[in-house]
Amino acid sequence: QVQLVESGGGLVQPGGSLRLSCAASGITFSFAAMGWFRQAPGKQRELVARITNGGITTYSDSVKGRFTISRDGAKNTVYLSMDSLKPEDTAVYYCNGQRRSLVRTVDFWGQGTQVTVSS
Repeated sequence: QVQLVESGGGLVQPGGSLRLSCAASGITFSFAAMGWFRQAPGKQRELVARITNGGITTYSDSVKGRFTISRDGAKNTVYLSMDSLKPEDTAVYYCNGQRRSLVRTVDFWGQGTQVTVSS
């Protein structure tokens, strides 16, 4: 059974930093892409950052220049370094692993970790 387990969330003051980690277990394949999504209260889940197994990264405009995604492909682990955090970054952050084939794409999700940016 595939499991994605996030860690590293918490409470931080505006301008501070956090690093999220997500480790996958129970898989016998490599994800084509891994990423982070977030969902704030009353809002839809949105993509924060994604990295392919070829190292291509994508960021939402709201986090460009502040967040950095990285990946250890051999371990199917993905990280999100978050700097210059703002109150609007407050949300539950979800790890995502995407398995792709010629006929379909399957998404796997972690349980989420809370990030709260507040003074």
